Amino acid sequence: MNTYSLAIILVIFASFFQGTFGLGMKYIAPLKWEAWWLIQSFVAMIAVPVIWAFIVIPDLCGVIAATDSNTFWTAALYGFLWGIGGILFGVSVEKTGISITYGIVMGLAASMGCIIPLFQIEGAFSQPSFPIILVGVLLLLVGVAITAVAAVKRDKLKSSNSNATNKSIKLGVLIAVASGVLSAFLNVGFSNAAPVAKIAVENYDVSTQNASLASWVVVLIGAFAMNGGYAIFRLIRNNTWSSFKVNNSKKAYMWAVVTGIFWFAALGVYGQGAALMGDLGPVIGWPILLGLALIISNFWAYRAGEWNNANGPFRILMGGLAILITAICILGYANY
Repeated sequence: MNTYSLAIILVIFASFFQGTFGLGMKYIAPLKWEAWWLIQSFVAMIAVPVIWAFIVIPDLCGVIAATDSNTFWTAALYGFLWGIGGILFGVSVEKTGISITYGIVMGLAASMGCIIPLFQIEGAFSQPSFPIILVGVLLLLVGVAITAVAAVKRDKLKSSNSNATNKSIKLGVLIAVASGVLSAFLNVGFSNAAPVAKIAVENYDVSTQNASLASWVVVLIGAFAMNGGYAIFRLIRNNTWSSFKVNNSKKAYMWAVVTGIFWFAALGVYGQGAALMGDLGPVIGWPILLGLALIISNFWAYRAGEWNNANGPFRILMGGLAILITAICILGYANY
């Protein structure tokens, strides 16, 4: 198996975790959201990445200490900005509903997370694959938009009331757009943290594949500062510390841990695949990851019966997923 084939397989494998980890969010009760989120965030953004990185990079502390401070803080800042995007996602859902929000955020996160790292590469416009990448990203946006339309039509078909008319749709859409742009910064941070991985490879004889984990550790320090900080703020404001001791919470704790493991498994495995793709790894791998994750998440939704008695919207969904698969194939070919 050649390196590029292995890279694509890793990204596909990562998309399974990315499209699946959200299932755990159905099991937050009886914990309060902020208590559950603090546990999940710590596992996902601190515990798992640091432990995994220490296993494959024995002198992880030495790698980070050798990192230029500008690189470190820039990558961490991008992680922090991504965290803001995640909080805005929840706000937008309350105003516009999950279907519209998810479509906007996924489309913008996939496209912006691809285009920004591409433009940061010197001579990006002269890259032979540049036109192919643009076609793939445009098709990806079309596919995401169609799946969002299908989800909206499904929700309207199943809804027996008109609560949507009471929502601040315009404001919610604006917030979703902001969330989508900020959500792209997770991949931008990973791309900008490449010098961290380079230090691990050149100074500590770590493989390119494993060195990518050092990059994630730096980015996710900023991500946890936002997510963990916001959860603690909610715990203080709502005085919900007692939620950690609530009865019958063992299942919620378990799912918080499992969700955190799956969340970083997606990023960790994706990072390894992107590293094997070379300079264009974050450009090619990120939209493939999110596009496949959208397909997988809809598969789980179908299994859960969310598309029952919605044949028309389901046919629209199938069309959108077909376009997503085409876009993913084009993006995969772009760096072949």
